[in-house]
Amino acid sequence: MYRQEYDLTYDDLNPTFLFICNLKRTETEDNYHCHEHLEISVVTKGYGTYYIDGKEYPLKAGDLVILNPGTCHQSLVTCPQYCTTEYYIGFTDINIRNLPPNTLPLPNGNVVLSMKDGMRQEVFRLCSAMGKEFHTCRPGRYFMLKAYLIQLILLLLRDQQETIEESDGCIFESPNKKYVVKQMIRYFNEHYHEKISLDQIAKNMYLSTFYLSKIFKAETGDTPINYLIELRMEKARDLMESSPDLSIQAIASMVGYEDAYHFSKLFKKHFGAAPSKYRAAGNS
Repeated sequence: MYRQEYDLTYDDLNPTFLFICNLKRTETEDNYHCHEHLEISVVTKGYGTYYIDGKEYPLKAGDLVILNPGTCHQSLVTCPQYCTTEYYIGFTDINIRNLPPNTLPLPNGNVVLSMKDGMRQEVFRLCSAMGKEFHTCRPGRYFMLKAYLIQLILLLLRDQQETIEESDGCIFESPNKKYVVKQMIRYFNEHYHEKISLDQIAKNMYLSTFYLSKIFKAETGDTPINYLIELRMEKARDLMESSPDLSIQAIASMVGYEDAYHFSKLFKKHFGAAPSKYRAAGNS
């Protein structure tokens, strides 16, 4: 069964941590090879080249290489005076949505990712923490390493989704659109009296605002904003009928509007009469 907390994976994100090492690559690797496990290489210094599946990829500090199982590769030293320093991280047992088991997504098929400043700093920090933890013998060492690894995987997945949002305004398809829309409707019904940001809802669901609006309209026939306005207007009318002593300003505030004038305009557009006239007509 699909569960919202598993929005990025098919089940718990529970990888098996295998190893981490920090290596200055002074010599070309002896052989062209592949692994049964996943491996990530993070270049922290220097320049070099990876030979991957028959193609050469130039590397520089700040690049991250994703080597999914079965990806043939060889690290080449092409600039001896500025050879690379890299973290190698090995792990297995992940199950990302819409991908084969033990596979990380490759944006546009790219195995080498050039990280932006914020992402690079965070990945370097995690690698450094993992490296230090790996050489300790403190209780919980394995679980601490696993925790750092989970953070690294999530950073990669989030960064890739944000990159897709920036490029074309949408992200990975939700495997259960009806569930997402149902959650939004429930949120609207429970929080209509508060300030609601569609951007924040989308961020919390790891979806783009564009995509969220698109699937909401496909499922309900209306946009999220129009749905929320209609819900608030219905609640305002109920308050007006059940509590005639409440002021228009109070009713506006109780359905999520700080500006009573803006509320009145929406109310008139929805019911054909301003709140005061609607109330007067109801009491006449």
